[in-house]
Amino acid sequence: MTPHDLDLATAQLDPPFAAVDLAAFEANAADLVRRANGKPLRLVSKSVRCRALLERVLAGTGFHGLMCYSLREALWHAELGTSQDIVVAYPSVDRGALRELAAREPARGSITIMIDSPAHLDLIDTALGRDHPRIRVCLELDASWRPLPALSALHVGTRRSPVFRPRQAADLAENVLSRKGFSLVGLMAYEGQIAGLQDRIGARFRDGLITWMQRRSAAELAERRAEAVRAVRALTELEFVNGGGSGSVESTAAEPAVTEIAAGSALLGPALFDGYSRFRPRHAALFALPVVRRPNRRIATLFAGGYHASGAAGASRLPLPALPEGLSLTPIEGAGEVQTPVTGAAARGLRLGDRVWLRHAKAGELAERFTEYQLIRGDRVVQVVPTYRGEGKAFG
Repeated sequence: MTPHDLDLATAQLDPPFAAVDLAAFEANAADLVRRANGKPLRLVSKSVRCRALLERVLAGTGFHGLMCYSLREALWHAELGTSQDIVVAYPSVDRGALRELAAREPARGSITIMIDSPAHLDLIDTALGRDHPRIRVCLELDASWRPLPALSALHVGTRRSPVFRPRQAADLAENVLSRKGFSLVGLMAYEGQIAGLQDRIGARFRDGLITWMQRRSAAELAERRAEAVRAVRALTELEFVNGGGSGSVESTAAEPAVTEIAAGSALLGPALFDGYSRFRPRHAALFALPVVRRPNRRIATLFAGGYHASGAAGASRLPLPALPEGLSLTPIEGAGEVQTPVTGAAARGLRLGDRVWLRHAKAGELAERFTEYQLIRGDRVVQVVPTYRGEGKAFG
């Protein structure tokens, strides 16, 4: 979409506001399906956080079910009928939400919660009582890479499950199966060191090292994940084996042991995905800020804009000026709570009241800053839809 189309479509709106280019969004969805090479995709809700967009994706081909980040979020979607196949990707210790899950028979049949230790089962038993209804659970395997397996402290990847070895997965599965009130239906492993790590940022040595690590890690994980799946399936049938993320779709899809792939961030094409060699999503989500000051000829100051992404603090977590081209944040102020200066050749032509379009570093977190998205097709706003925030929902 051109700057002209964006500005024309939203000419009657006063920024700040956020918009989604539907053509880019749909192209990104189709590209994820292509990259999955026939494997079903489970839609990651935290990467979108807008019910209308989630429903739009699930109504298409190649996607099935939701992966939520909060049990309360999953209960909300189940009640509204967004999906009847929901996996909660992170363990829940929300006793009230667990009691609500146990009390709602339809929700119990459609929601699967995550565990990675017997302590999670103990907590559920304590919250619900020993004779609680059957709860669907998924076992999480640690997908990180340990270059020296005997040295667990040398860990490349996210700090998630303590279950690393296939034998540990089998032991936990046996623990689940020995208890009343639980059904073990799935196994999940998220390879964050592949899916969530850029391999082409322009630093030759660093990029080469990341590429080498990701290849070695993918090969090790494929073997270990397959062994873990075999060990668990020797004890019980599994409905699904989930893996991956938007950044690792190809390598995860190539694993025979994996039955579905989690993905969502690539739908919106956030700035962090500019540094991947394997794919380049279109820029679907942007937000507009107005110029409110001209401190000098070289700088235009925008209202608000301090929409930093989660993760380790650094420049990669800042929003990225996108349109007009040729703008950058200043190194001293960056993106601020109430003002964001931008500089560059394009700044000279900006006037008070002009708008600058930016991209968030991550995908779903933009929805925590705006109550609605303007859905644009061509040079028209075709729909205005609420984000989670706009529906009065905040799940953490």
